[in-house]
Amino acid sequence: MTFEDYWQQAIRHHGTAQIIESLLPTPVNNAVLIERTDAEYLSLLTRRVFRAGMKHSVVDSRWAAFEKAFWHFNPQACQLISDELFDQHMQNRELIRHWRKMKTIPINATMVLDAAQEHGSFGHFLSQWPTRDIVGLWQYVKKHGAHLGGDGGARFLRMAGKDTFVLSEDVTRALINANVVTKKPTSLRDLATVQHYFNDLADESKRPLCEISMVMALSIGPRH
Repeated sequence: MTFEDYWQQAIRHHGTAQIIESLLPTPVNNAVLIERTDAEYLSLLTRRVFRAGMKHSVVDSRWAAFEKAFWHFNPQACQLISDELFDQHMQNRELIRHWRKMKTIPINATMVLDAAQEHGSFGHFLSQWPTRDIVGLWQYVKKHGAHLGGDGGARFLRMAGKDTFVLSEDVTRALINANVVTKKPTSLRDLATVQHYFNDLADESKRPLCEISMVMALSIGPRH
């Protein structure tokens, strides 16, 4: 299927092109990615970890307490958190007291610092990664970070504004309907196939991956 096919299906389900355009996410430019601090990226990474499997509003309502408890996610400090401090935080009722998710913070802090040391900052690292291999960036954060497998890497990048598609249930259905894959892609081979397909749609439409992804999701039908 072409991008125009998805676009027309989305219009049939949702009414007008203007409605579709109003629902599309917008990636930030590289200047914004670079301007954000390493601490802000660690905060986003950690928020994504805690959002997984939880209502986002619940996590977001606690985030000021997380910022206070973890030094506003200064990665140098967070990299060195002791088990004793984690034990103290597990008694803090203002936090979401999930031991395994809290323990991801020093691991993800190390990933941020390592990338920053090589590229100047984590924002520079993200800005330099080509969107035509965005699944490679998913694999990087999965390998070097913690609790960022599955859709975690893509959803963190979406939160950060880095252009990416997301393999939501509706996008996966669209890919299956188009005979691109037969199930949700998880293998490196299937992910490479999906990346190539999105690259072709981007070449056709001249739109960012996040917009293409949303149009594909909307092509499946109304949200319930």
